[in-house]
Amino acid sequence: MRTRLLPLLIVLMAGVLLALGFPLAGSLAAREQQRVVVDRIDDTARFAALAQFVTAGPSDAATPDGDERRETLRSELKRYYDLYGIKAGVFFRDRDAPPMAEAPGGWRLPRTGDGAEAFDEALAGRRSHDPHQVWPWQRGRLTVASPVVRDGDVVAVVVTDSPTGQMRSRILHGWLLIGAGEAAAMLLAVSAAFRLTGWVLRPVRVLDTATHDIATGRMQSRVAAASGPPELRRLARSFNEMADNVEEVLEQQRAFVADASHQLRNPLSALLLRIELLALELPPGHEEIASVRTEGKRLASVLDDLLDLALAEHSAADLRVTDIAELAADRVGAWLPVAEREEVGLAYTGPAAVTGWADPVALSSALDAVVDNALKFTPDGSHVEVSARTEGDTVAITVADGGPGLTEDELARIGDRFWRSSRHQNVSGSGLGLSITRALLAAGGATIAYAPNEPRGLRVTITVPRTEPQGPAGA
Repeated sequence: MRTRLLPLLIVLMAGVLLALGFPLAGSLAAREQQRVVVDRIDDTARFAALAQFVTAGPSDAATPDGDERRETLRSELKRYYDLYGIKAGVFFRDRDAPPMAEAPGGWRLPRTGDGAEAFDEALAGRRSHDPHQVWPWQRGRLTVASPVVRDGDVVAVVVTDSPTGQMRSRILHGWLLIGAGEAAAMLLAVSAAFRLTGWVLRPVRVLDTATHDIATGRMQSRVAAASGPPELRRLARSFNEMADNVEEVLEQQRAFVADASHQLRNPLSALLLRIELLALELPPGHEEIASVRTEGKRLASVLDDLLDLALAEHSAADLRVTDIAELAADRVGAWLPVAEREEVGLAYTGPAAVTGWADPVALSSALDAVVDNALKFTPDGSHVEVSARTEGDTVAITVADGGPGLTEDELARIGDRFWRSSRHQNVSGSGLGLSITRALLAAGGATIAYAPNEPRGLRVTITVPRTEPQGPAGA
């Protein structure tokens, strides 16, 4: 769920940051350009005042005094250009006439573009409009024009043409700072999203673990409803109530099965005894008596298995450090006479010693049931192999036979109570052996799994933890 929730939060946070970052970047660029434009307006106003002084008086610029004033204006424009690299000039109303002064020398007013528009606006007696925004990836120039007014008439126009390299560098630097701030904010947002999703999903993970524990037989598993959103805390409390009710119902069911099995054994034993006494009065080999005797023994076996299943589901595991390899080899040795009688090969392969946490009695019973099942279905001359190996923090015991195996549908049902394959109904058994095995293993935190054995047969794997299980299973 985190893989779906976390990207959604990150996308939303990124959208918010971008929605704030783009206007901020645009505002920064506009502010930097406005500052440059204001400086150019001040400069053009100062040059317009000098130009007005040059054109003032009856002598205008035709007298030595007028030439001196014009020279002063030219020197100011040249010093301004040398110092800042900004082109500047004072142009008469007639664009084709030589300018009153310009720097650098020979610079002329553009015929088109922003410079021509700014000149026309200044001729109309108003300052030129602000230039278009120049972005860091553009190589534009800023043109600002101011009118030179004498006696209420515009006699000339001051025009400045500024390079934008420094301004664009400042804008880019500001954008980098904004980007760094956005990146830091994004990292902080991602960290907060991780913590938020962890806080929200922690109860879900605990619920998932508890549900898995209950599904595998650890009915004492519960959820601590102390963290997470209020809705999930309420869900945790509801889950605990449900688990309590399910455990109570299952406990009642186990008690009923155990009591019923126990109560039925005495009448069944008496019935079997009477059948044996009745058989003494009948001719030897009487078919009906033999059939009744067989069914009675089968019923007694089913009752014994039901009682074993109820006890296995009810009893707590006595977990301890156990030499799994030694235990598996011992059970193989115990079943060798049966395998020889059935003319089936039986052997243990694997390390001589490997330890894990298990209930030795329960694990031995589980291995007996699996090996017994393998020997039943393995034909004469075939082979059953028992092996043990370590897999990370678990120990795996594998029993592989050479029998007919099971289909995918049958593999999905194996281990269900009273279930037996329709192809093997003629083989003795109650269909409870593997159910008892699963209950015995689940009490100790172990698991059992089934898979096809190549090239034929069934592979049963019992997995035992190498470290002490935590929680009810290991209690």
